[in-house]
Amino acid sequence: MQEPFSRTLFLCQNPSSHLPLLGLPPLSHSPGPSAQGLCTSTRETPIKRMPMWPQHLEGVGWSLAMATKSSLPGPGAKMKTPVCSYGIMLVLLSLLAVLQATTALKNGIDIYSLTVDSKVSSRFAHTVVTSRVVNKAETVQEATFQMELPKKAFITNFSMIIDGVTYPGNIKEKVAAQKEYSAAVARGESAGLVKATGRNMERFQVSVNVAPEAKVTFELVYEELLKRRLGVYELLLKVQPKQLVKHLQMDIHIFEPQGISFLETESTFMTNELADALTVSQNMTKAHIRFKPTLSQQRKSPEQQDTVLNGNFIVRYDVNRTVSGGSIQIENGYFVHYFAPEGLPTIPKNVIFVIDQSGSMAGRKIQQTRDALIKIVDDLGPKDQFNLVCFNEEATQWKPSLVPASAENMKEARNFAAGIMARGGTNINDAVLLAVQLLERANKQELLPAGSVSLIILLTDGDPTVGETNRANIQKNVQEAISGQCSLFCLGFGFHVSYAFLEKLALDNGGLARRIYEDSDSALQLQDFYQEVANPLLMKVAFEYPSNAVEEVTQDNFRLLFKGSEMVVAGKLRDKGPDVLSAKVRGQLHLQNITFQTEASVAEKEEEFRSPKYIFHSFMERLWAYLTIQQLLERAVSASDSEKQALETRALSLSLNYSFVTPLTSMVVTKPEGQEESRVAEKPVENENRHRNIHVGQSFFRSHSTGDGRSRITAGTSERLSSFQRRFGQPGPLHPPRGPFLPDHMLLPDISLAPPVPEGVFHDMDLRTKETIIMAAPPPAPIQAPPVILPLPGQSVDWLCVDIKRSQGLMKLLSDPDQGVEVTGQYETEKAQFAWIEVTFKNPQLQVRASPEHVVVTRNRRSTAHKWKETLFSVIPGLKMTMDSAGLLLLTSPDKVTIGLLSWDGPGKGLRLLLQDTDRFSSHVGGALGQFYQDVLWGPPAAADDNKRTLRVQGHDHPATRELKLDYQEGLPGREISCWSVEL
Repeated sequence: MQEPFSRTLFLCQNPSSHLPLLGLPPLSHSPGPSAQGLCTSTRETPIKRMPMWPQHLEGVGWSLAMATKSSLPGPGAKMKTPVCSYGIMLVLLSLLAVLQATTALKNGIDIYSLTVDSKVSSRFAHTVVTSRVVNKAETVQEATFQMELPKKAFITNFSMIIDGVTYPGNIKEKVAAQKEYSAAVARGESAGLVKATGRNMERFQVSVNVAPEAKVTFELVYEELLKRRLGVYELLLKVQPKQLVKHLQMDIHIFEPQGISFLETESTFMTNELADALTVSQNMTKAHIRFKPTLSQQRKSPEQQDTVLNGNFIVRYDVNRTVSGGSIQIENGYFVHYFAPEGLPTIPKNVIFVIDQSGSMAGRKIQQTRDALIKIVDDLGPKDQFNLVCFNEEATQWKPSLVPASAENMKEARNFAAGIMARGGTNINDAVLLAVQLLERANKQELLPAGSVSLIILLTDGDPTVGETNRANIQKNVQEAISGQCSLFCLGFGFHVSYAFLEKLALDNGGLARRIYEDSDSALQLQDFYQEVANPLLMKVAFEYPSNAVEEVTQDNFRLLFKGSEMVVAGKLRDKGPDVLSAKVRGQLHLQNITFQTEASVAEKEEEFRSPKYIFHSFMERLWAYLTIQQLLERAVSASDSEKQALETRALSLSLNYSFVTPLTSMVVTKPEGQEESRVAEKPVENENRHRNIHVGQSFFRSHSTGDGRSRITAGTSERLSSFQRRFGQPGPLHPPRGPFLPDHMLLPDISLAPPVPEGVFHDMDLRTKETIIMAAPPPAPIQAPPVILPLPGQSVDWLCVDIKRSQGLMKLLSDPDQGVEVTGQYETEKAQFAWIEVTFKNPQLQVRASPEHVVVTRNRRSTAHKWKETLFSVIPGLKMTMDSAGLLLLTSPDKVTIGLLSWDGPGKGLRLLLQDTDRFSSHVGGALGQFYQDVLWGPPAAADDNKRTLRVQGHDHPATRELKLDYQEGLPGREISCWSVEL
């Protein structure tokens, strides 16, 4: 049979590419509709791609979208474009993008099946995403397949089946492919078909024209080795189909011969209604998670056709471990050795924090750095030593030498950190060298504990601007100074810093680099990174295997093993090798050397992976190749030019042999004849200038509030108002124009204009500025929501409202040892609200801290921030956490009291505490609020006023008054209730 005509499309990854502004999702060659008609003056201009993908239109997850291509002008076409200011046009184009997104799903492309199948075999994940679509329109439509995958994953295949013909992917060397498609590069068509998005993800995207009634199947395959971090492995899937899907199913199979010690799931889109679509089954060594929602479960509401599926689905787990030489697993002639022994004591550390306090750190970044440092200092161990070095143009040390982490020194360090200010230039060279000198001096003076570990942690947000500014010279100076005596970890804050410079600086000196993203949780990111290196367990770790048993072994020497991490070594078994593979792992504890020994029967281990259908077979060979490529690319960062060439040549060979899309390779996908021309893209790497924040426009007016809540217009405001009238005409009642004139964030507030003032009123008044203030009777004060509402089981009075009138500092609100829960908080009486509320569970060990900004969940030293009103559904053994779009977080355990935290926006706004099933409190409950769940005695109503009673709790009398309050427990707008109010 003759092969159909085809045209090739080059797919890989390019972080510098720009997706078009118009349309959701983006179109390959089709610009959005013209903005013609919004402005009267037009001119002929070529169609160009807009330089920014609007942040509010970012697509995530499994997604397939469509747009009508045939009705849009092609590349290079002329169209009428309005001559408007850039800021206003950007908003108008964004509006058109939203309108197009609204109609895009009605253009006839229907996703009738979307499946994700992920098989995790001994930490190695093989994920297949399959999407089937049909064009129900009467014209040719363009369908766009879009999927987000982890940055550490390698795409291994992508194919399309169109009208029964398969168009497969083909991995090619990137350099050769660039030459082959040089014409496409010259036209600027590096389209970023795989593009970095967010902190940990990359977006894969490809489009194809679909004939009427035709069907297309898209299939994407990617693989990754799950890395253990702070005690868990994490599999992350993005879910966003963008429309209702008749058959939507996700299956995750996990097989771990060591045994699964715990398993938890978390989702940012799951609801109680969707929970029925999720099933989890587990035994000792395997688990199966299935998510299969019906059409009705996918709907936001019965009246809407929009899907509720939009966000992350996360699986976290760990495996059983002992104090041993680790676990050796064997499959199909390859082995992998996992090493993370339990029960080892922590090695004391000498740590110097090198903090950038240059001018670019001013504002939020320096505040978050201060917050993180204060928390990090609190986490230092009693045997640790530390010091702080701050730098701008000059580097200064907090103390002349390292000091023990005593209570007095830690308190002084917190005070010092709280006073760090940002100003001046950036002298990285002198700052790091000063830290090295401090360690050298302490070592010569024998002040460092024997067998301790020395670490330098550098945090900076910019390039060197003062002193030595040549990056290569700084790297050379630092490497010569450290000379293998300590490890350097580099944290790049934001995107103005040269990440490649910091990465080489760290890898040259036995550490690693990490990007800290500018966000509300930046302080948490810093704390989490510190937790990863806070507890060293072993130094100078070396793996040894019989030379007649293995070959082509991956990295087998490591400088440090940290608690919560894992070392992984893989290799090939030699032909006719021994029947039993033995291994030794040597390392240094605090004051002694230690050797771990283990062995594995080749035949028995091979049998574990031979038959199960729920694993991806021959995975271990691909795991070995994946790990080898990652390590070769990492070594190339700090290698000499000649060494780098050799390392990259071997990494390229493996990438091609195992069909991995890496920074050295690209994928070519064939498409039917007549489809869009070939394009070039590259695998994203850490980029210097991604994710810039762009803010457009500002408010024209500011209203001045008076005591009665009305607005008044000052003379200066009137002048600005006249300027507005000259531009846009005389307003009637002053409501801001809505339409093409102003973007939403530039709208005017409603302003009440005062009546004209009679002449002569100001005759005897020496006033430079005349202003009219309209006074009115103040409106009645709204009914307030109390700080806490307590449902009292078994009482004749249902509700008790607790007002906190006196500053009490840290408050123990609830404590019930039988329930294994404690609630603390800090109430700010001047603001009449909680600064924070913290819930601590004993089993499972978990802490939830709520502040007005966000909720932070901490488990196993790992912290995760969740913004209020972003849906959360997390299930771990013994606890379920759910948060809805109204901002209500519920913490539910079987047969235990349910604790709720609420971000309340009504009268008396702030954090609120909720309690449900309070009859489950034990007799040992205590605390400022828990005392009311002990033996409570109500006195009779007062003789003169039956709205007053006395409440006796544990021998203390509390006056109680019947008052009208706003009940926040069912969310906004709340409802009025009559409750007994007591003060604390």
